[in-house]
Amino acid sequence: MVSERGLQVLRAIVQDYVDTREPVGSKTIVERHAFGVSAATIRNDMALLEDEELIVAPHTSSGRVPTDKGYRVFVDHLAEIRPLSSAQRSAIASFLDGSGDLDDVLVRTVRALTQLTGQVAIVQYPSFARANVTHVELVQLGAGRMLVIVVTDTGRVSQRLTFVGEDFDDTDLAHIRARLGTLLVGRPVREGLQRIAERLEVPDAQAPAHERATDEIIRAVAEELEEFRQDRLVMAGSANLARSESDFRGSIYPLLEAIEEQVTLLRLMGEMVADEQGLAASIGRENEAFGLAEASVVASDYDATGSLARVGVLGPTRMDYPTNLATVRAVARYLTRMLEQDDNSR
Repeated sequence: MVSERGLQVLRAIVQDYVDTREPVGSKTIVERHAFGVSAATIRNDMALLEDEELIVAPHTSSGRVPTDKGYRVFVDHLAEIRPLSSAQRSAIASFLDGSGDLDDVLVRTVRALTQLTGQVAIVQYPSFARANVTHVELVQLGAGRMLVIVVTDTGRVSQRLTFVGEDFDDTDLAHIRARLGTLLVGRPVREGLQRIAERLEVPDAQAPAHERATDEIIRAVAEELEEFRQDRLVMAGSANLARSESDFRGSIYPLLEAIEEQVTLLRLMGEMVADEQGLAASIGRENEAFGLAEASVVASDYDATGSLARVGVLGPTRMDYPTNLATVRAVARYLTRMLEQDDNSR
C-alpha cells in the first residue's frame, strides 16, 4: 500500500518529469517541494512506489520516471483540473467565434486545441444518422454541372458538384427541386437513404431528361447522406509529434499511421470510458490493442444537439494531463454552447 505522502511524492515526480523531461531524484524532490522530511525518507517512499510499479528507473541513475500505471493513478486520484485562465478562454473564443457551418466550427476547434496544448488535436464528428433533412438546394453552374446543397436540422451543410449532362429551364429545375423535397425534406437521414434506394431501384431509360437528371442528383444526395452516417475525425497538429519524438522509445510511425487512417482512433475514442464530468483518458499500454502503446489520449464529450461526440488530444504519455484535460473540457463546453445557440437560432 502507498501512503498519502507516497502519493504526493508520485505527484511531484509526475509534475517534475513532465516539466523537465529528466528523471526525478529524492534530492530534487526535497529541494523543489515542501515535504518537510529528509531525502532518505523520500527515497523510502520512492522505493515503495517502485514496488507498486508506479515509477521506474530508466537507467542506472538514481532518478525515477512515472510508469503508465503511475500516470493512471495520477490522473484518477491526484490531478487537479483547474479552470482555464481568462486568457486561455479568450483564445478559445477568438478561434471559434464567427465560424460558419459545422465543418468550419470543427476545423477551428482542432486549431484552437493544438495551439493551446501543443498536442495532436482530434474532434469526432457527431453521428447524423438521426438528423432530419431540412433543405435541398440546386444551383446550376452551366455546361451540365449542378451544385447540390443538403442541410440538416443539426446544422450540417454539405455541397457536392455533380454532372447532369445538360442545363434546365426554370420550370424543369423547379420540378426537380419539388421531387427532391417530397423525397427527403422533413425526413431522417436513414429514411431518406431508404427512400432513395427505392426510387432508384427501377431506372427508366425512356424517362424525360429532367427525370434522368433527378436520378443523377438523387445519387449525389445519397452519397452525401452516407457521409452523414459515417464516423470521421477532424485533426490538426500532427507536426507536434515530430517535436516530441524524444518522448517515444520507438517510432512515431504507428501514431502517424493512425492519424492518416482514422479508423484506429475512431475505435479508441469510441471505447474510452468517461467519468461523471464527461472526461476520459487512455494512457500508454491501455492503448496497446490499438498499436498506440506509447501514446495517450485525453478527451471530453460534447453535445451536438442531442448527438454526443468527443473532442480530445493525442500525444506522448509524458504530457501535462491536468492542463490537457482542463483544455479539452473547456473546448467541449464551448463547442456545445455554440451548437446549442446555432440550433436555437434556426
